[in-house]
Amino acid sequence: MTRFLSTLCLVLLATLLGACAGGAGQPGGAGTPAEPVTEFDEPENRKRARIRIELASGYFEQGQTTVALDEIKQALAADPNYAPAYNLRGLVYMQMSEPALAEASFNRAIQLNPRDADAMHNLGWMWCQQGRLAPSLEQFGRALAVTGYANTARTWMAQGVCQVRAGLNTEAEKSLTRAFELDASNPITMYNLARLLLQRGEALRAQFYARRLNASPDLVNAESLWLGLRVERRLGNPDGVRQLADQLRQRFPNSPEWARYLRGAFDE
Repeated sequence: MTRFLSTLCLVLLATLLGACAGGAGQPGGAGTPAEPVTEFDEPENRKRARIRIELASGYFEQGQTTVALDEIKQALAADPNYAPAYNLRGLVYMQMSEPALAEASFNRAIQLNPRDADAMHNLGWMWCQQGRLAPSLEQFGRALAVTGYANTARTWMAQGVCQVRAGLNTEAEKSLTRAFELDASNPITMYNLARLLLQRGEALRAQFYARRLNASPDLVNAESLWLGLRVERRLGNPDGVRQLADQLRQRFPNSPEWARYLRGAFDE
């Protein structure tokens, strides 16, 4: 797996702290429309659980998985039916290399909230990493079918990556293109589209995504430069190759990509 793809576990994590207290409005009298639910209507145990999960999410993002897990346990002690707690617990267990516990947590989140597209996405991505590609793609499809799902770009991207692994290159191109349409700034989408198109012999189309990716200084890394260099070489553009090679040498002289360039191993 490339270093670009190895970052997907973090990039593709769910947005955990969405509406936690949503639900039906409070009924009014006869002929009176229901009032919107506000924080005042949130039960005390749910409020305690939500606050714990907000804390746990912060710890998790900082890499403090054990502390995050402790906060999740306290959230579930306050409210055992709080679906976001199980979703976050699944992510923590993924990070701790406990796939069976992670899978059980994601499934529990989905059981409690059958419209939890974030949990579906996370379960699908874990299965993709495990090579369980068919059920993985099924979960992504379920997530994308949820009306109002806010993180569709992320799921289209993950679906595309897993379709590549499954050898479904035509479908992968469609998924990654859709992800790019929804979020044209995502480096992983651009990288995977460029790489897929280059592998299919469509170097000119690959150039569009590779150049866009490498034009952003904050997004450039050794892999993106190496991919762009190979695209320019395939198109017979020596100036482009030289320019990218100079960047690779100056910025990432100890990278495997620079070593490949020195060996002339352009097709490794």
